[in-house]
Amino acid sequence: MFSSFPRGAPGLGLLLLRAVLGIYTILQGAASLSVAAPWFGTLAIVSGAFLLLGLFTPFAAGIVGMGAVGIAFFQAKWTLWPAVLLAAAIALLGPGAFSIDARLFGRREIVIPPVTRRSPDSGTKKP
Repeated sequence: MFSSFPRGAPGLGLLLLRAVLGIYTILQGAASLSVAAPWFGTLAIVSGAFLLLGLFTPFAAGIVGMGAVGIAFFQAKWTLWPAVLLAAAIALLGPGAFSIDARLFGRREIVIPPVTRRSPDSGTKKP
């Protein structure tokens, strides 16, 4: 699901991207709760919270990006295109090391047992 979970400065950069887009999405969702489609505001709040925490990041970023594209096209709010681009970047780059996804799906230590060689006759019995 993720290619890597960068640490250090790249990880902090991804955390900053997720935090900016997540907080922005939560605030926009809270503002749209009183509008005719409260389910849209609820979806925005939940997906923004998932982005902020780094939980199921590519899916949450995809939902945020598709919602922003829909609003930009249907309501002609062209100021949302930076949110679309941020969501696409986050979906493609992944959550980074400072996320719940990194804890759940992060790097694992794989232990490969040593190979023991047997002779070709050792497994067969002769009558």
